[in-house]
Amino acid sequence: MNNSHPTTKSHLFHIVDPSPWPILTSFALLILVAGGVSFMHSYKFNHYILAFGVISVAYCLYSWWRDVIKEGIIDHSHTEPVRHGLRIGMALFILTEIMFFGVFFASFFKSSLSPVGLLDGVWVIKQGVWPPPNIKVFDPFDIPFINTLILLLSGTTVTWAHYALEERNQKDCVTALGLTIILGIFFTCMQAYEYYHAAFKFTDGIYPSNFYLATGFHGAHVIIGTIFLIVCCFRARRGDFAIKNNGHLGFEFAAWYWHFVDVVWLFLFTFVYIFGS
Repeated sequence: MNNSHPTTKSHLFHIVDPSPWPILTSFALLILVAGGVSFMHSYKFNHYILAFGVISVAYCLYSWWRDVIKEGIIDHSHTEPVRHGLRIGMALFILTEIMFFGVFFASFFKSSLSPVGLLDGVWVIKQGVWPPPNIKVFDPFDIPFINTLILLLSGTTVTWAHYALEERNQKDCVTALGLTIILGIFFTCMQAYEYYHAAFKFTDGIYPSNFYLATGFHGAHVIIGTIFLIVCCFRARRGDFAIKNNGHLGFEFAAWYWHFVDVVWLFLFTFVYIFGS
């Protein structure tokens, strides 16, 4: 009796093969969070735990995404219904990110629109001012304005890359992606410079806490988006996106993510930097 499985299937849906990466990524994230908590509280071996967590997460995600790329390009598993489902998944992921930032903005507006100067238990004795008088805020039209121009320009270049990809112009696509990556790295460097010269620390009160949480979380997204675009640039140079019916989902999702990062920064610049100052 021949028990071999048929090489063809009668449907367009992708039956995912068993994979170790979801559970391994979960454990790696647990180690990363434990390392972050250890680092904040200066526990013993905190640097080693944090470094091991970062390396573990990076390796698991690299291996997982490598398998996804293989499924799409080599195995041809990303049929139209599968691509539609992946797009819905990415849209829902971005929606959860919007909720994250929504919480940060809610905290910021709660603190800025009704600042508390003095509390007696749960009762407000004295109304405060915003920003707090002991906080020297950033000039919104200095580094923050430059960063705004950088991200707006990067949104233009990533759109250029998308159009070049649609026209099968590999050279322009790689060039535009390279420019976007450079702009993303430049933004991160400017943000790090701003943090280094900040006149307040995270523990100096409610304003620094809100500021660093919102802008730092966005900065992490810029770094992730830049890595996403670097991977897409290498894949574009290799010709992965030129394969017929591949759908270049990886680049499409990277562009969505980058535009999301751009829009969030416009809100941060308007409310945290301009209104908040």
